[in-house]
Amino acid sequence: MARRIDVTGAGGVRLAAWEFGDPPKGDPAKAVTEPVIPPQSVRKREGGRPAGLHENGAGSRPGVLLLHGLMGRASHWSSTARWLSERHRAVALDQRGHGQSAKLPEAAFTREAYVEDAEAALEQLGLAPAVLIGHAMGALTAWQLAAKRPDLVQGLIVCDMRASALGAASQREWGDWFKSWPAPFATLADVRKWFGEDDPWVERPNPSRGEFYAEVMHESPDGWRPVFEPEQMLKTRETWVYDAHWEELTQVQCPALVVRGLDGELGRAEAQEMVRVLPRGAYAEVADAGHLVHYDQPEGWRTAIEPFLDAVLAPDAP
Repeated sequence: MARRIDVTGAGGVRLAAWEFGDPPKGDPAKAVTEPVIPPQSVRKREGGRPAGLHENGAGSRPGVLLLHGLMGRASHWSSTARWLSERHRAVALDQRGHGQSAKLPEAAFTREAYVEDAEAALEQLGLAPAVLIGHAMGALTAWQLAAKRPDLVQGLIVCDMRASALGAASQREWGDWFKSWPAPFATLADVRKWFGEDDPWVERPNPSRGEFYAEVMHESPDGWRPVFEPEQMLKTRETWVYDAHWEELTQVQCPALVVRGLDGELGRAEAQEMVRVLPRGAYAEVADAGHLVHYDQPEGWRTAIEPFLDAVLAPDAP
């Protein structure tokens, strides 16, 4: 179970954060619980817990903020957040334009805005100093924030995100890919089949990929469509795809773990170079996992990151 907490992001944008685990004692009226499941089944509610109600401090659980990738949503972190919440205060953020956060004009999708949103979430939720765990675009946001505000971040986990520039050809390929989607989909089963089997980008059947995309669909009058606007996703991607991001890695002062799936988008050589560039970098890989490392292989993912978390969040950690 997870509780929704409204956060105000950069430019006053409304963001939905989801805290996993038991609600704070003594606040039953505000501790509204909701299952983090596909959007067609999530109940709507008004308001949220006041920011800072459960701030980190002496005797409280260490904070962890989870940031999904492009087209993702907070619910994609459900498996990770559930076991994290046993010992940590785990919060997953629906980033702007995604999940149940506000859908915005194209001008609002900048790199700076994503970083400022995560910064606002840490401060308003009282999570800092926290460990940031990011997948793909969320990982880029995480390490840019760690470089900008080292006082807010005590550890960083980068999941399958490249630091090198991907270029115009990559952006054109993504534009063509979005156009190839046979949306609207008649049923969620059609969503799962297309993204798990029929999508030209799928080399072999991948049921978890189908489930991943089923979570970002909602039912509309003509069928199932994504909760995001594909054009906005392309605009978002433009904010990082043409640039390399090595310089920011050199500015990350906290311990950092770079994790890749053996069949993911981040190659081993580039991942190891990222570790070398990071002042306090470490490396891990997950077998039988693709780009969706935490979603493909949740047990392997946990095995890869839990020792790092234990070390970073230990009471006597530097």
